[in-house]
Amino acid sequence: MAVVREFTLPDLGEGLTGAEIVRWLVQVGDVVAIDQPVVEVETAKAMVDVPCPYGGVVTARFGEEGTEMPVGAPLITVAVPEGADEPGGGAGSVSGAGAGAAGDAAASDGGSGNVLVGYGTTAPAARRRRVRPGAAVPAGAVAVGAGSGSGAGRAVAEAASRPAVAVADERPADGPIPVISPLVRRLAREHGLDLRGLTGSGPDGLIMRADVERAVRGAGVDGGVDGVAVGRGVTNGVANGSVADGLAVAASAPAPSGQEERVPLRGLRGVVADKLARSRREIPDATCWVDADATELLAARTAMNAAGGPKVSLLAVLARICTAALARYPELNARVDMESREIVRLSEVHLGFAAQTDRGLVVPVVRDAHARSVEGLSAEIARLTESARAGSLAPAELTGGTFTLNNYGVFGVDGSTPIINHPEAAMLGVGRIVPKPWVHEGELAVRHVVQLSFTFDHRVCDGGTAGGFLRYVADCVERPMVLLRGL
Repeated sequence: MAVVREFTLPDLGEGLTGAEIVRWLVQVGDVVAIDQPVVEVETAKAMVDVPCPYGGVVTARFGEEGTEMPVGAPLITVAVPEGADEPGGGAGSVSGAGAGAAGDAAASDGGSGNVLVGYGTTAPAARRRRVRPGAAVPAGAVAVGAGSGSGAGRAVAEAASRPAVAVADERPADGPIPVISPLVRRLAREHGLDLRGLTGSGPDGLIMRADVERAVRGAGVDGGVDGVAVGRGVTNGVANGSVADGLAVAASAPAPSGQEERVPLRGLRGVVADKLARSRREIPDATCWVDADATELLAARTAMNAAGGPKVSLLAVLARICTAALARYPELNARVDMESREIVRLSEVHLGFAAQTDRGLVVPVVRDAHARSVEGLSAEIARLTESARAGSLAPAELTGGTFTLNNYGVFGVDGSTPIINHPEAAMLGVGRIVPKPWVHEGELAVRHVVQLSFTFDHRVCDGGTAGGFLRYVADCVERPMVLLRGL
């Protein structure tokens, strides 16, 4: 006899209170194993595959793709053979050709052992919702077709008679749509566009925002910023963006005169909005800037890559300059604790870098940047950037930064006064590197010039410290050999 277990959206950590359903990975009637991912969700920080702690037959799904779900809301119900989720039990009694995986997984140890925060089959059974006979069924639940025969079919048929099972699934089961970004899905919904009819221009046919905009316009014209700027500015192909201005929003037709458009501040955009607003409220920031001749820096990077070994990005070289500057001015690697009215100086540098993606602005964090070489920084920045593009960064890779390097040069601009990434105390901004007339060794010459800006929390230091930091960075950019003195 099967027992219906309800699996709710677990606590995904980092203080998150909900998530948006991006893609269902199972259908009603599928046999699932313990810890098998059943749904892909997007939190305010990352994309997460959510594994189910029960092995059995899926009897209902709650919520359509694109639906916001709070922590604790039901995701699916699973018909589990009686006793399979008790200590020492197993799902091995689920019969049928498709049930072997579930049985093997559970029989080995009798429980999940898996861990998103707050659940696992070795913990107490999940709370079950009781539905009175005849009561309305929650919207978005998917019904179970009455199966026939033995094994998994009987489990499905038994579960179908239970009041927790709801209305039928009307979505065609033609396989997953190759879309990662919920922004792309939302844009398609707003224009009534069927994504199954599009051919994606991304890797492996991935449907990008530009593909949707092109289909909406019915012309082959690129529709604005559709992702990450590549190959411009100082990043040598590493995608980075502006903290203050780099929030991507879905493009839509202008509202008719007299009407207004309202864009919900939720998900990633809502979290960024809250964080930036808090930074402006709490941090008395100031900005200083300087132009620097980056000709020698470009030559040094070219020489490093010509020497063999892994290629290094210019962003990694700038990151190494930042860690050297923070070693000289440790008061800038800090945060302010206003409750205790203390400045907390940090011994480790966890370097964030702003990255613009299809999901919007994210700031991946390179852990222990102070202990990494230029090659190590380059490899880690490349890895985090690729994960950011794919939307697969873990929450831990987006939190805990102590200093941010912001490359807004990829947008073709020279300067910016970005908002500090709260609760950090400072941020270095890098503009585009362009040929300009410059006085070099007493003569006018064409040199590659970059504008560096430095925004800092005036509570942690005065202008002299901030100016000293920025001047050291500029000296290293103009004469990379200066960096060798501190190595």
